[in-house]
Amino acid sequence: MSILAYVLFKVSSGTEREVCQKLIEFSEVVHADIIFGEYDVVAKVETPELDNLEEFISLKIRNVPNVLVTSTMIVSREYKGKNRVRKQS
Repeated sequence: MSILAYVLFKVSSGTEREVCQKLIEFSEVVHADIIFGEYDVVAKVETPELDNLEEFISLKIRNVPNVLVTSTMIVSREYKGKNRVRKQS
């Protein structure tokens, strides 16, 4: 059973896109989004085991340039909602 987690990031001002581009290079990152609020970026991460998650965050995520703070939330149960495609304006 794989481990899913959401990792929230506070990043240096103006580097949100750069951080997201770096994050999606990692195979463990399912997707990354720029968000508004207390944090700047959120990434959904999947690893085979809890130990792999700890290693991924400690050795890779925290070494991404311009990442100031991370907060990790491990998913206890996943539910799937409706798939929606947003129209681009």
